[in-house]
Amino acid sequence: MEIFDRDGTALAYRELGTGPLAVFVHGFPLDSTMWLEQLELLRGVRRCVAIDLRGFGASDAVAEPVLAMEQHAEDVAALADHLGADRIDLVGLSMGGYVALAFAELFPQRLRTLALVDTRAAADSETVKAGRDMMAVRVTVQGRGQLAVEMTEALLGPAASLHVKARMRTMVEGTRVETVVAALEGMKQRPARFDVLSRLSIPVGVVVGEDDTATPVSEAEQMVDAAPDASLTIVEAAGHMTPMENPTAVADALERIWARAGHEGSVVDG
Repeated sequence: MEIFDRDGTALAYRELGTGPLAVFVHGFPLDSTMWLEQLELLRGVRRCVAIDLRGFGASDAVAEPVLAMEQHAEDVAALADHLGADRIDLVGLSMGGYVALAFAELFPQRLRTLALVDTRAAADSETVKAGRDMMAVRVTVQGRGQLAVEMTEALLGPAASLHVKARMRTMVEGTRVETVVAALEGMKQRPARFDVLSRLSIPVGVVVGEDDTATPVSEAEQMVDAAPDASLTIVEAAGHMTPMENPTAVADALERIWARAGHEGSVVDG
C-alpha cells in the first residue's frame, strides 16, 4: 500500500502496472482489495491504481457525519494529481460508480474513459433512503457482523464461491462503523446524474452482472441510453460484485472500453 496526504488526511492506494493511469473506486462498505484481480489482470495495459476512499480500508478514520460523493471525487482528483496524471480511465463499482459520476460532473476534462460497474445514475427513492437510515441504526446497534451477513447475501450471485464470500465478509467487517453510517448518509443525499452522462463524449462502458438484484440490468440499460457513446456488458454467473465473481470477464470488458478511446482518448463536451 502507498499513502498520500490529502489536506491532512492520509489516503491509501495500491498500484500495479505501467501505462496510462486507470483509477478503480470500490463499493460500499468495502475497500480497494475488491479490485485485486483487476489490478493483476490489467497491469500490462494500464497503470492500475485502486484507492481506499477516506474512512475506508487503510485510509485515515474521519469524523465527518456525511461522506459525500463529491468529497470522494475530489480525493480521486487529488490522487491523480499526486500521480502526475492529467487524464484518467475511471472505474467505479456501486458506490464507487456514484463517486465516478460525481467526478464526471466536477472534472469532465480529466476523463479519458468512464466505466460504471454494477451501479446506477438515479437518485435514491424515498424507500431506499428509509432503508439506508434503517441500516445505519442496525449497524450501530448490532455491529458489523450482521451487516456482513446481510451484504454478502444481498450482493453476491448464486454462483459465488466460498472464497469470494469470505473476502466480502472480511471487507465489510473491517470497515469502521462510523464510516458505514457516514457513507450511507452521503449516498442518500446524492442527486441523479443522467444529465452528466448525456454531456459526455468520451467512451462510457456499463458493466453489470446478469444476477445483480441491487442494481439490475434495467438500470444499466438506462445509463447506456443516457450517454452518447456507451456500451453495455452483461457478465454471466455474477451478481453485484462482478469484478470478484467473474474477474476475467470484467477485465476483458474494461480493455474493450479503454481501446475505444484510442491512444489519446476523446474529448469531453463543455
